[in-house]
Amino acid sequence: MTALALALIVPWAAGAVLVALDGRSRIVGWLAAGALAAQIGALVAVAVRVLPGRPVQFVTGGWPADVGIVLRADTLGVAFALVSAVMLLAAVVQSVLEGIQERTFPGLVTLLATGLNGLFLTGDIFNFYVFFEIAMTAAYVLTTYGGGRRELGAALVFAAVNLLGSSVFLLAIAGVYRVTGTLGMESIALRMADVEPNAAILIAVGFFIAFGVKLGLFPFHFWLPTVYTGARPAVAAILSGTLANIGAYGLIRFGAGLLPNELELGATALILIGSASIVYGGVLAVSRRDPAETLAYSSIGQVGYVLVALGVGGPVGLAAAVLYALVNSLNKTMLFIAVGVRGPLISAVFVLGALSVAGMPPAVGFLGKLAVVHTGIVARSPALLALFVAGSALSFVYMFQMYQHEFWRTPRAGHASAWPLQLLPALLALLVLGAGLWPEPLLALSRDAAAVLSRGDVR
Repeated sequence: MTALALALIVPWAAGAVLVALDGRSRIVGWLAAGALAAQIGALVAVAVRVLPGRPVQFVTGGWPADVGIVLRADTLGVAFALVSAVMLLAAVVQSVLEGIQERTFPGLVTLLATGLNGLFLTGDIFNFYVFFEIAMTAAYVLTTYGGGRRELGAALVFAAVNLLGSSVFLLAIAGVYRVTGTLGMESIALRMADVEPNAAILIAVGFFIAFGVKLGLFPFHFWLPTVYTGARPAVAAILSGTLANIGAYGLIRFGAGLLPNELELGATALILIGSASIVYGGVLAVSRRDPAETLAYSSIGQVGYVLVALGVGGPVGLAAAVLYALVNSLNKTMLFIAVGVRGPLISAVFVLGALSVAGMPPAVGFLGKLAVVHTGIVARSPALLALFVAGSALSFVYMFQMYQHEFWRTPRAGHASAWPLQLLPALLALLVLGAGLWPEPLLALSRDAAAVLSRGDVR
């Protein structure tokens, strides 16, 4: 219980202090990194308790469950929280090594970590919304990092579109409370089965739109290329590697966990929208030359695999959706951080990143592609298998096209970055390689996380 509370208290307290300090000082930046590392330690302690399949829950302050903040940790939430926390730490460390330019940056990232941990580790949908807005508010300000015209334009687009998504999300929560009389996730999962079908479908569509916007799915993708290319590399890494996890986690948790009947009814639509995202993102990525823009359109295509796997459903589909979301988070963080760095190590990082995004061994992306291919086999759908092959081919083309343009035919101009700046992307690349060579822990984690959605025990 203590570790679960510390996972929220540490980044919240640190963020409240650091946001008032001058984040351009290296000391403040390293303090933020230390707070995020401490948060990871707390999450690891929670994981040790939870991963054997024993979810834990308690209500803060001793309040009744309908009044206090309900904290609930299970394998699914802890998996997303841990991966997001590690990716945030990587982005902050890289920013400190480069030299932070905005005084509020370290504090905002730690506050963003608070919001992410809260929504991944809550058992109440209204508290989910509160933490959701904490994370999004910090993200709105982070997109202005750099203060240039391009960054401010990206921030305006990001805020306008995502505020619309947040409004739809709040309306869906109100609808859930209206038809079930509760906001607790476990109670909602039980009572939604008795809700009038038309009302339940409207609620499910509201949640899908809200999370689809956050994830950047086609046709809700129109904001994503502008924001990802307009933001600084560290901020783009945060948006693609951690904030996008809100959308993936939300679709999995709310769809399979709270609205399984509606998920089954909409399975065909999810598969079609996911397929459109894969093709659209891949084709547009092939047509781009700027690395950040290529990665932005790649993000649209990659999240399509998560939606297709979720549409197929069942233990295999849900495990594939979880696994692919986590792998994609690691890939995108590594590549967006590496975009702004030069040097011999970065060339190797991009090669490994290209292999991972394309789904080729020995990178961890191979596991993700293999998992979604398995969903196509389970669904007995030659069309899905053909789609996955085509999507992987497009990924191979645009990733190695980017490598050829940046490192082979016309090497990057300018002096090589300092070795510490090259080292962090290289460490993430080693993580990508290590997870690919030793896949058992990640595969077991994704299976256990998916199994949570069919169990309701809390001890």
